[in-house]
Amino acid sequence: MNPSTSRGARSRPLSRIAATLGLALVLASGALATAGTAQAQPVESGSLSFAGDDWIGGGESYAYSVENKDKFSVTSNKDQNVISVSVNAANGSWWSLDLADGKALKAGSYPGAIRYPFNDAGQPGLSLSGDGRGCNTLTGSFDIAQVVFGPNGYVQKLDATFVQHCEGGDAATKGEIHISNPEPPAELSLGLDVSLEGQASTLNGKATVHGKVSCDVPAQVEVAGDVTQVKNKVIIRGAYSTSVACTPGAPVAWTAKAVPTGTTPFQKGLVEVEARASAVDPNYGNTVTVSRTEAVRLVKG
Repeated sequence: MNPSTSRGARSRPLSRIAATLGLALVLASGALATAGTAQAQPVESGSLSFAGDDWIGGGESYAYSVENKDKFSVTSNKDQNVISVSVNAANGSWWSLDLADGKALKAGSYPGAIRYPFNDAGQPGLSLSGDGRGCNTLTGSFDIAQVVFGPNGYVQKLDATFVQHCEGGDAATKGEIHISNPEPPAELSLGLDVSLEGQASTLNGKATVHGKVSCDVPAQVEVAGDVTQVKNKVIIRGAYSTSVACTPGAPVAWTAKAVPTGTTPFQKGLVEVEARASAVDPNYGNTVTVSRTEAVRLVKG
């Protein structure tokens, strides 16, 4: 939904505009520096509305919603102590709202908030900014009626109200945020198996090792590790890596060749195989890794 009144008729002092431009750069760099571990997720159903007579509200009322073609995204972190909402409105406006605390957010009142991300571990943080306007400092509070998290910073539900005063003034912007998302998708988990038999090539001295990976979410899995062998008091070592597409339902085979780093080739007999399987969770953006070490017998190949 478009703002209820036009913002184009107002003018601002040049110094105020310059200060705002500098603040926007600070806000942007701060967002990058303080981003949580989870990737932003689209909001299936949500709304943001606010109004006020301070620098942010400017004496107007604003209302945005997914249902009216405004695009919302939300992210949190594994500690669940920050929720950040971004709005890219159909009319070209953009806004961001941050709610934070020193511990996991839950239903309740959060008085004494200052500008996020400059709140310390024991103080609530709050920030509403957008369309080139933001507070250098602020005081305020917010109340959470409902919040439901999933794994890895997934935000399923959020209903909250907030009050924000720029630069310690009496004027305020008041608003509310509502978010509703589906049940969180499954987290990626990986299984890794290393076959107890491999091959030592008599042609090039490489060691071929293999095994299987499994997953409960489709993912591209990188398998890498080291093969180590001791023969006649000589340590033979080589690294290997490969990539396989894993789909749920059945383990997927992987095969890789380790090239010896020195001039001594791998030979038949026992070797130690260190294996690591890693993949990016397609739903949450974090990297999942499992590892395994096995004694493997190489045969001539």
